[in-house]
Amino acid sequence: MNAPEHFCLSSQASPVDPGQPRDSFPDMTRQKGSDLMRHARLIGAGAAALLVAMPALAQDASAQDDSKQDSNRFTAERVFDLEYATSPRVSPDGSKIVYVRHSMDIRTDQDRGDLWIIDVESGEQRPLVVGGMSASNPRWSPDGEKLIYSTTKDEKPELRLLYLDSGDSFSLAQFEEGPSGASWSPDGSMIAFSKFVPGETPSFAEAPEKPEGAEWNEPVKVFDDLTFRFDGQGYLEEGVEQVFVLSTDGGSPRQLTSGEADMSNPVWLDEDTLLVTGNKADDRHIDRIESEIYTLELSDMSMKALTDRDGPDHSPVVSPDGQTIAFRGHDDNVLSYEQSNLYLMDADGTNVRELAASFDRSMGETMWAPDGESVYVLAENKGNMDVFEVSRTGGVSKALSGLGGTSIGRPYAGAGVSVSKTGEPVFAYTQGSPNKPADIAVAGETVDARELTALNDDILPHLDMATVEEIKVTSSHDGREIEAWVALPPGFEADGSYPMILEIHGGPFSMYGPFFAAEIQRYAAEGYVTVWANPRGSTGYGEEFAQLIDQAYPGNDYDDLMSVVDAIVENNYADPDRLFVTGGSGGGVLTAWIVGKTDRFAAAATIKPVINWFTEALAGDIAPTVWRHWIREDPWENPQAYWELSPISLVGNVVTPTLVMVGEEDWRTPTWEAEQFYTALKLRGIDSALIRVPESPHYIAGRPSRLIAKTDNIMGWFAKYDPAKQDEDSGGKADTAPEKTSSEAANWFKRDRKDERKKTSEESAAGDSPAEDAETPAQQSGQATGGNAATDADEPSGEEADTPEAEDNDEEKPEIESEET
Repeated sequence: MNAPEHFCLSSQASPVDPGQPRDSFPDMTRQKGSDLMRHARLIGAGAAALLVAMPALAQDASAQDDSKQDSNRFTAERVFDLEYATSPRVSPDGSKIVYVRHSMDIRTDQDRGDLWIIDVESGEQRPLVVGGMSASNPRWSPDGEKLIYSTTKDEKPELRLLYLDSGDSFSLAQFEEGPSGASWSPDGSMIAFSKFVPGETPSFAEAPEKPEGAEWNEPVKVFDDLTFRFDGQGYLEEGVEQVFVLSTDGGSPRQLTSGEADMSNPVWLDEDTLLVTGNKADDRHIDRIESEIYTLELSDMSMKALTDRDGPDHSPVVSPDGQTIAFRGHDDNVLSYEQSNLYLMDADGTNVRELAASFDRSMGETMWAPDGESVYVLAENKGNMDVFEVSRTGGVSKALSGLGGTSIGRPYAGAGVSVSKTGEPVFAYTQGSPNKPADIAVAGETVDARELTALNDDILPHLDMATVEEIKVTSSHDGREIEAWVALPPGFEADGSYPMILEIHGGPFSMYGPFFAAEIQRYAAEGYVTVWANPRGSTGYGEEFAQLIDQAYPGNDYDDLMSVVDAIVENNYADPDRLFVTGGSGGGVLTAWIVGKTDRFAAAATIKPVINWFTEALAGDIAPTVWRHWIREDPWENPQAYWELSPISLVGNVVTPTLVMVGEEDWRTPTWEAEQFYTALKLRGIDSALIRVPESPHYIAGRPSRLIAKTDNIMGWFAKYDPAKQDEDSGGKADTAPEKTSSEAANWFKRDRKDERKKTSEESAAGDSPAEDAETPAQQSGQATGGNAATDADEPSGEEADTPEAEDNDEEKPEIESEET
């Protein structure tokens, strides 16, 4: 299985990947408006199940009295109203655009996709493939008369060909394993793709034949690969990805590659030659980012490597004349993050040269200009998603801006774009906005640049939505500028009374921006000022900025985030006693780190975190990358390198009530990471709760009800510890006999244990104990609790934490959330 260039805790991501197939659905029913409200209670197995599981938390946030059931609010059920666009594909002649129109099916609790087509000149759109199973990955034929797309039938993946003139379609083939990366041959007669090919499962013994009718245990499962399970896939079947071709007349796919290494992402160089990408290195099980580009001759299935350096080379794109290949990659300097650069080489692999070496952004999706004199690249750029034109001589200019909108849960950078084959290029892209999810837009010299769809205009303009402001803050650590955004609740006034949520992105090498996010809007609808930022380590601000957290994560990104919080408070946007913090994946790491460094937050919610880098490096699905590229130490030789970056090392300092949440099928940041933190907090007497999300991988928001349950349980937890709400509940009077705070409870616990140890020690000295040489559990574990001494020197005092100096996505994400780390 090919690994991404960098691995992130979220698979997040985090942002919706337009290139990935969606789940299938039994029908095309969509519910909107009052009809949706009537059906919202049907989500019994989704959000309702989680909300019932924690009534003390979730009911605080979701149980609304009748006066607050206002049709103008972005309530939890509004998630099922949302639509968004992905995968915009402009026809070769620039006259039409096919895209995937996503909607939320309330009955099946799924995000489904249909194909729609737009006439660029008139703006008229109509359904193309709707109903039945979800459709994805549309690709135009070279002559613009046909499409291929992915779907399912009878729960089996399917690749279908659609004739635009008649609307007829047929299945090119049905598969046991889903095809990916399908591409048309230049003459339109063949389709190349890759798919998983099962291998032989290792075995060391042959089980005896069981008697007829006997009920024996399931056979043992044997693994001999380093990576034996992966997030979203579970325990992996033995086998690898291989490349196939298939006639557009249908028939049986022909396998072209074989061996023990994954081969994928086929691109046609000419009628008889494919470019494929793979990692044949002897240590590929450890060096997962390594890859080379190969030519593959269909006539004799011979292969030749065009690249050979130590580092990933991938994503080849052939120039219109077939003479030049553009591709992306970088030299592997064994760092946690290195940005993707752009290169050209001749079709035979010679004359390799880097383009725009001084352009300090990671190069994303790449497309040739129709005249072959330049290439277009999609890149994260200071919170924005932009398309840049890079000439063959290395000149760079911005060709398109305002892309985004394909991440629904949190405000990640994610976008889709394509370009026509016409002399004057026509761009189709997803347009991003703080106010709504992605719509389809068009631009080019021969067309009126405009938005072509308005998928949410029947709902969102009629609701009281949050307004979003950009802020820029000076970090208290070193004076660097940190970019952030704040969502203000409807009717907001800067009177210093509002509760505030700091929402931290995953990755950690990823980027937030001024994009619509359902979770942010839910927080705002319930009255929270919500702020999100791009601290050091974020992408989109240059390689040096991202590398500031190399072997130092979490670290000074904490200072960046606290500076942002200080600015919010100093500008009277929030009550300093009503501050809350949350984040998922990498944001969960930082949330757990933050509560070990400061007590300024009233409550926290750490979602799918890494708590212990030692266990993550030995048991997470991206363990080899954490070990080789991130920490770069053997945990058995230098455990301190892992310990000092692990939030568990600071758990002895935590006094903040902390909610911990994780998916039960998360293999990116597995359940035991969250459970370690939860158990440690409980042992210390800190107010805490654990939520396990059934059937959820790392991407909790992959189903609408899970997104609702995640967000509303977080708010329920925060409401429980909101000082203003506690004052309301007590009628504004202080309790005469207040319960001990979490800090006091922890101190009482420590004193009780100290007294108990003293008593035991005295008895032992008197010779009354037969186990006078026995060690306590702490001594047996190397006095693990003493590890806090190593971090105390780095912990700021309350004064230091409260007085920072405040001032006004190449998403090559590591796979620790692609949802989010």
